[in-house]
Amino acid sequence: MIAFDKPSGLLIAPDRWDKKKENLMGLVHDKMGHGVANVHRLDADTSGIVLCAKTKPALDYLSGQFQSKTVGKLYLAISVVLPEDRAMKLPTPVLPRLPDGSLPESFTVDLGLGEDEHHPGHMRVFRKRGGKASLTEFHARERFGKYILHECRPLTGRTHQIRVHLAAVGAPILNDRFYGDPDELLLLSNLKRGYKGRGDEKPLLDRLALHASELTVKHPVTREPVTIRAENPHEFEVALKYLRKFSARA
Repeated sequence: MIAFDKPSGLLIAPDRWDKKKENLMGLVHDKMGHGVANVHRLDADTSGIVLCAKTKPALDYLSGQFQSKTVGKLYLAISVVLPEDRAMKLPTPVLPRLPDGSLPESFTVDLGLGEDEHHPGHMRVFRKRGGKASLTEFHARERFGKYILHECRPLTGRTHQIRVHLAAVGAPILNDRFYGDPDELLLLSNLKRGYKGRGDEKPLLDRLALHASELTVKHPVTREPVTIRAENPHEFEVALKYLRKFSARA
């Protein structure tokens, strides 16, 4: 097996409409041949670990672990806790807020997900009937005022699962063009007191703030657990650096 640290913005497989658009597996096949196959996928906007198999037996063994939900997956996400009147509107709250309006340190979201018939390519939650069972565990690794660095452990593998589940509790991932708040940008001027920068200030982070950080599988030959890690992207570290430095104002 072989793993790649995919950058944000790169497709994994050829685009449905534009077959010539650059994608990870196209690059891999050019370098290593078509015998290498991806075992799972990430959203184009998500960075981090993509696991591939070099042989058919390895592909079958690794794919079986994903299908049986025995793979350990850890994502990191920077989210922003919105006021309740701006959070995703659901019939009943998914997760009650704490008295100060914040989220609990650890929580689990159990909401069915399915395609949004009104917005092609988007997913939506199903409170009762419909949708596929979806379960994600969250833990706040660090807090910076209204911003949170979440550890996210999806126990199922639905499309956009982490993104929709965080949006459903009123804490969408920063720069999520599908489920986030376009007015919530991570600007240094919102963090640093007495900011005297440019008027056309750029966000500290201008990509989806979601990174596939760790993956634990059983090796197809030794059958022993193997954990693969991808360091935080540079732009993630820059954003976290300023959040840590000026978190009192966040």
